[in-house]
Amino acid sequence: MTQETTVQGTVAEGFEAVRAEFAAFVAEERDDYEGQLCAYVHGRRVVDLWAGAGVTGDSLYAVYSATKGAAHLVAALLVQDGTLELDRKVTYYWPEFAAEGKGALTLRDLLAHRAGLIGTDTGFSLNELADDRVIAERLADQRPFWRPGAAFGCHALVIGALTGEIVRRATGRTLQEVYEERVRVPRGLDFHLGLPAAYEPRFRPVRPMLPTPAQQAQLDALPTGPHTLAAIAFNRHGAEPTDLASLPNERLIRAKGPASVGGTASARGLAGMYAAMISEVDGAAPLLKGDTQAEFAQIHSVGHDLVARAHRSFGLGFQATADTWHPFLGAGTLGHSGANGTQAFADPYSGIAYGYTRRRFAYPGEAAPENNRLAAAVQKAAPAS
Repeated sequence: MTQETTVQGTVAEGFEAVRAEFAAFVAEERDDYEGQLCAYVHGRRVVDLWAGAGVTGDSLYAVYSATKGAAHLVAALLVQDGTLELDRKVTYYWPEFAAEGKGALTLRDLLAHRAGLIGTDTGFSLNELADDRVIAERLADQRPFWRPGAAFGCHALVIGALTGEIVRRATGRTLQEVYEERVRVPRGLDFHLGLPAAYEPRFRPVRPMLPTPAQQAQLDALPTGPHTLAAIAFNRHGAEPTDLASLPNERLIRAKGPASVGGTASARGLAGMYAAMISEVDGAAPLLKGDTQAEFAQIHSVGHDLVARAHRSFGLGFQATADTWHPFLGAGTLGHSGANGTQAFADPYSGIAYGYTRRRFAYPGEAAPENNRLAAAVQKAAPAS
């Protein structure tokens, strides 16, 4: 491993170009930039970099929807075990879900963001958004916003609660408890669904900032009505509209770790989880078998996302990362981005597992553009590893 002075951390031999690309990006950014980049190849950590005043490799950041990757790793493990069956109706596990015409929906379609159950008519309070069981209870009685299975749209703030209620009904344990026991603790990951108070000093609060003129133009082009699908999905229509940029700065959200948006992690934690999914790491076998990886990565929903109003692709709980974000990756890549620019994924073909965190919120709120150049640099270096 070699040492970089401007950008801190290390890279393995052959990955110096990744460090150079990260350093070039950081040099272009404002002085208040903070971020981390980590990557594994075939279970070996080859990139471990960070930049910014006060940042270390152990700093923890809000990862927003990248939390969904951890949530759906739990679902994949339970499918692999036979505890869950993808083509069973949701009502097999959760009978109350049948209300308002949802009784025919399968677990497979729910995980593929096809339920039409993106929120509630009246919205959620902060306390409700922090509690997956309360979200699930309210959604069980909610009429879907499109016919279940007929279309898809990102269930941004609720998909983790929907998945989590099925996990709880099938196992008697919360999704967060299963994740802690089967993934985080045994693999020693700094990726938390529920951040202990003792870890709070390592957390770097999200830094909301005014969008640039170009970013504001993107925001202005989005639907703005109070009852659009986007407003409902991001809880902007109720009595307590959600400010997504500052949501993880609430200790309640970090403490409970709602499985859609409440995770906190370092880039090491993100990349380490995806490496453990697909590769042997430190002598431990991959968490997922090849057929499970392929099933969850296979595109189930593709085309016009009714919430994002843009082209998107989903596997089962995971984004189809190669189609949605990085076309240079393998077709079986599975991962999930986060609204502050976070990106994390695993490409089973190349063996790459990638994690990127940043402190500033990324407008309009998806994988930050720099991930294209950083992930491409990792991909280019990987064959020589």
